[in-house]
Amino acid sequence: MNRPRKLLTQNREMKAIGVWNWTLPAWAGRLPDGRTYNTCPSAGICAQACYARHGTYTWPVVKAKHEANLTFLLDDPTGWENAILTELAAPKFRGGWIRIHDSGDFFTDSYLTAWLRICHARPDTMFYCYTKEIDRFRRLVEPNPPPNFLWVYSYGGTQDAALDPSTDRVADVFPDNDAVEAAGWNSQDESDLLAVLGPRLVGIPVNQIPHVRKLLGDRTFREWQHHVDSEREAQRRRRQFRLITNPADHRQAA
Repeated sequence: MNRPRKLLTQNREMKAIGVWNWTLPAWAGRLPDGRTYNTCPSAGICAQACYARHGTYTWPVVKAKHEANLTFLLDDPTGWENAILTELAAPKFRGGWIRIHDSGDFFTDSYLTAWLRICHARPDTMFYCYTKEIDRFRRLVEPNPPPNFLWVYSYGGTQDAALDPSTDRVADVFPDNDAVEAAGWNSQDESDLLAVLGPRLVGIPVNQIPHVRKLLGDRTFREWQHHVDSEREAQRRRRQFRLITNPADHRQAA
């Protein structure tokens, strides 16, 4: 197995705020060896509008790097964890920040638990993330979070209904900064760290990908996901009603 030479990377924007990234391929796909994956199992409408499925993320060299990260993690989780810890032992990471997942999410309990162990083992480094894995975090993180691990729940996933913006730190994607301000939310445009260090309601202007802006329109991710969820629930109720009122249809379908 060809292991990535460097696991934590840093682009110009993140370097300006002292942040390094750990990245997986976004959402669902197929690795070069034929295995399929889904690194964002709770993705909802965000899968249609994900910035990490467009632009530079699709360049062959970038895609190969992200796939190599995932392959290493899947094939040798213990080796991957040790490699992350070894890399984090470098002096440059003391007092720095790691954004877990420039793309991807905590796709299994064991993977999230590994990151919690890493956080505990490197208390001089701060870690943060956006996540749609609400149930997983409620069970595994919220009861006793590492003091150097911060997170924000992001709307646009299949577990949106579990979020309470009056108590949870939440992020929503808006058409632009004017819409963020009009809603009384707080933009993290000046620094990504504001998502976890700034006020609790985090507004993110939508990316500039034309078809994504068209899909979103004047809605937020939360509103878009709510519309989709409501439509699905209405369809479910209609099917249930037909089965009750027309039991013969149910027998034929069976």
